[in-house]
Amino acid sequence: MSSTLHERLGALSPARLKGIRRGIEKESLRAQPDGTLALTPHPLPLGSALTHPHITTDFSESQLELITGVHDGVDAALDELTRVHQYTYRVLDAAGDERLWVSSMPCGLPTDETIPIGRYGSSNVGRAKSVYRMGLSHRYGRRMQTISGIHYNWSLPGVGSDQYFGLIRNFRRNAFLLLYLFGASPALCSSFVAGRPHELQPLGEGSVYMPHGTSLRMGRLGYQSEAQASLAVSYNSLDGYGASLQDALTRPWPAYESIGIQNLGGDYNQLATSLLQIENEFYGTIRPKRVIYPGERPLHALRERGVEYVEVRLMDLDPFEPVGINAQTMRFIDVFLLHCLLSDSPDDTPQEIAELAHNQNLTAARGREPGLKLQRAGREVPLTAWAAELVAQCEPIAAALDAAHGTALHGEAVRAAMAALDDADSLPSARVLAAMAASHDNSFTGFVRAQSESTRRTLLGLPWSAEQQAQFDRMTQTSIDDQKRIEAGDTLPFEIYREQYVSPSRLGIRSRTAVAA
Repeated sequence: MSSTLHERLGALSPARLKGIRRGIEKESLRAQPDGTLALTPHPLPLGSALTHPHITTDFSESQLELITGVHDGVDAALDELTRVHQYTYRVLDAAGDERLWVSSMPCGLPTDETIPIGRYGSSNVGRAKSVYRMGLSHRYGRRMQTISGIHYNWSLPGVGSDQYFGLIRNFRRNAFLLLYLFGASPALCSSFVAGRPHELQPLGEGSVYMPHGTSLRMGRLGYQSEAQASLAVSYNSLDGYGASLQDALTRPWPAYESIGIQNLGGDYNQLATSLLQIENEFYGTIRPKRVIYPGERPLHALRERGVEYVEVRLMDLDPFEPVGINAQTMRFIDVFLLHCLLSDSPDDTPQEIAELAHNQNLTAARGREPGLKLQRAGREVPLTAWAAELVAQCEPIAAALDAAHGTALHGEAVRAAMAALDDADSLPSARVLAAMAASHDNSFTGFVRAQSESTRRTLLGLPWSAEQQAQFDRMTQTSIDDQKRIEAGDTLPFEIYREQYVSPSRLGIRSRTAVAA
């Protein structure tokens, strides 16, 4: 551990360490018992996908997103995520036999054009959400959008924008460690890659995989696009990041211009013809974020008020955990993010950005390959040696968190990570392949169907009170009422709303250093 890191850690009071806040957003497809996508609308008892605070949809009408509030404790966040799951499963169970698909890589998908896009009602904001998704389907195909993951939102009191960008640069440098330790998508249903070039190997009936893969979701199969590959977004400052995003949000892109805003029948194809329609289209392993005001653009919020928290976006669903993630993993992420925040963080360069993309793709596809080397400052280093160095540097951070909380749980999370580096077979990605081989004739769909059914039974079997049911029923009704109120209050024609929303003037002041509140 460097002396600088040690000094910065020592300067953090126990009160500040206990002030870490985190929240979880978890995506999952709704699936039929046979492992195919459920094509039913978003269930009405789950409320309005536009306005419900904890239950919405992601890209597809068939893709639930379950959201916690902000919590100062890992267990509290996990408890809330579990309750949201319990309610959701009870609704699905009452309506039939749908269940949540517990893998990041999708279940059996129908033809691309029949994967249903999320619907959010007749208001301008609701229509804009659907048109944005239609744009994604034209640009990348619907299949790619059905990949699901967990987003981990994290903040520490008293951290400003410059420090958060330092954290982000270090996170991107070291992100391979999380892919290696927690990646859980080494295989997938061959329907996902039908008609597409890929490097995957056949495995069992209807499955393909990479023998040493960790997180194929985060590799070349996942959120990749030629247009976005042209973006070399720098994370050296809020100003630079904002300028990069503004360029992508305003730069005309010929392939998207040829799609057009509307088709000949007047239906909307996309929100804009620029390289990115809106900020959320930019794919990354981590994002700087700020809570936005109604109707505000995310980039405007960042420029005006600075970075409020970071959103970690590379976590796979763990099919062995009922809600896709466990407390030990969350504690390791907390320690890891503190390491990224407290370590020296030199500016990134175009050369380093290229190295990081190489390392991400290599770890995703071949991370458990014995002797695998990554690129580090122009040299090749063994993945496991670099990983062990990082985990060792995390030990005093875990000790400081444990001292603040009066526990030993963060230290246990770090020791578990170190043990996993010594035993690749214990990693979730290896366990998925082992379970597929042992019990499911190497079938990805067979394995995930069984895990999804087991998870369904587990969550339906947990205690559930009449008070909890009533609380969620009230949230459902309130969300439906809120959506109706928004729809009744609209006065602008949609085209004027769209033009105003995507206007460059809504993106904030181009060169201004914002400081976090």
